[in-house]
Amino acid sequence: MDYRALGNTSLKVSKICLGTMTWGQQNSEADAHEQMDYAVDRGINFFDTAELYAVPATQENNGLTEQYIGTWFKKTGKRGQIVLATKIAGPRADLWFIRDQQLNYSAAQIRLALEG
Repeated sequence: MDYRALGNTSLKVSKICLGTMTWGQQNSEADAHEQMDYAVDRGINFFDTAELYAVPATQENNGLTEQYIGTWFKKTGKRGQIVLATKIAGPRADLWFIRDQQLNYSAAQIRLALEG
């Protein structure tokens, strides 16, 4: 696997990033764990997620993707080996179930989105 510096940091990330948007909707927790195992076994150390995953976002599946990543970290102890990128949801009426529809980019809302 090839690795690159992440921006102007000392972090080295795999050239390939594992996307996670289907976990919790199209893929089960077991599928997600299997995919993370497969990726890490091949040198991938960069995962991408988002506050509004799984896609399509619903009240029922909201947060499942990040939950699955968390249970995999707990099971494997590999949190320190993974660079985890995430994004927060912006203002949209159809995402009323995320952060009580306080979808703005204030410092407080960004912290809430990232830290739960």
